[in-house]
Amino acid sequence: MEAGLHDGATWRISPTPFLLTSADLSAIQSLGPHLLRFTHALNRLYYESVRGAQPTWVADYLDQGKPPDLIAYARMNRFHTALPGVIRPDLILTEDGFMISELDSVPGGIGLTGCMGQAYADLGWPIIGERDGMVAGFAQMIRSLPHDQPNKPLQLAIVVSEEAKDYRPEMLWLAARLREAGLPAQTVSPEDVIFTEEGLFLAGSTPLTVLYRFFELFDLKNIPKSELIMYAVKKGRLALTPPIKPWLEEKMAFALVHHPALEPFWTHELGADTFELLHRLMPKTWILDPRPVPPHAVIPGLTVDGHSVSDWKVLASLGQKGRRFVIKPSGFSELAWGSRGVSVGHDLPQTEWAAALEAALASFHRVPRILQEFRKGRRVAVSYHDHVKDEIVPMPGRVRLSPYYFIAGDHVELAGILATVCPLDKKLIHGMPEAVMAPCALAAPAPAS
Repeated sequence: MEAGLHDGATWRISPTPFLLTSADLSAIQSLGPHLLRFTHALNRLYYESVRGAQPTWVADYLDQGKPPDLIAYARMNRFHTALPGVIRPDLILTEDGFMISELDSVPGGIGLTGCMGQAYADLGWPIIGERDGMVAGFAQMIRSLPHDQPNKPLQLAIVVSEEAKDYRPEMLWLAARLREAGLPAQTVSPEDVIFTEEGLFLAGSTPLTVLYRFFELFDLKNIPKSELIMYAVKKGRLALTPPIKPWLEEKMAFALVHHPALEPFWTHELGADTFELLHRLMPKTWILDPRPVPPHAVIPGLTVDGHSVSDWKVLASLGQKGRRFVIKPSGFSELAWGSRGVSVGHDLPQTEWAAALEAALASFHRVPRILQEFRKGRRVAVSYHDHVKDEIVPMPGRVRLSPYYFIAGDHVELAGILATVCPLDKKLIHGMPEAVMAPCALAAPAPAS
């Protein structure tokens, strides 16, 4: 059978979880602490750039296209150390190992991965994170959040915006499982939150102490009562995660990792081992800034036919083999999630590629775009149930692995991994109807020869 991901969308169901080797699982488990260090370092880099201790162009880039009032709010001292409670990288399995295509701190799929994990675990599969790992990890993250209302009983609201309504069913499932686990939780719309001088409440005068933000910051202007929510958080009347920090939701962070001028900062903050690992796993990325490069300079790390590049327009005339790049909205945009707004260079006719590049440069001041190396996923094999023919169908494809790391203090917990396998003819991997989606489990070791 096929299952509904959200309203009107489906994906293919596999008879088995997606199986990982012990080496792959070990690599994914060890990645979590590295990504937490990176998030800490990116947060520090932004603040140090703002006060001039690091290059000021860093904060200028990360603030590009954001409203000044949002920037001013996010910079408040009381939020200085706040970090997301969930880190989810998208890992593409390539011939050379993993590649991190994106980092998401407001990820969908938490309830979906938890629900499927329970279903496959009940069939006897050794699900990574175990049967209830996603629910337990989320609950531990929420309970660990610091807030100014320690004497009030914990009450969580998972606020899902209209923009994110497709994910409401999985968040309703998550809230129900949290209640079963002893954590009072409700999934609500922004309109359901009631504001008084004493704080925020739900219907029935239930006072809120924690709010989980399942809406993107670009959408704030469309969210009823967003100013009241932000005011209550500012006054310490409830805790909020992920924090309202747009620089932690920017894909251009990958470009900063690869910028040679920032290498001393990253090496110092991350340590040589973490920096080397992330420098290798994060594909080369550039911010598509239309301002002219000085005559004596080049775009760092960007070459064509072995020659350095100082003008983006050189890329417009590249042949198909030469334009193995992806253009993406960097973050603060309704096009920045779900593979929307993405252009794959070698998948487009040359004229369309040139137009996409020109449009990306023209949009810099409103919605910055990034240019990123395209790394091809390696071929994997899965099967799915064809509900029309009522048979199991094999499907070769390429996989995206989405591990969910929950943060409680300095502790990083891998709670589950969602695999999304798309057919070989698809350049982008996401939850399309043709995709097979399944939780990950540990493969049995090969028998000794």
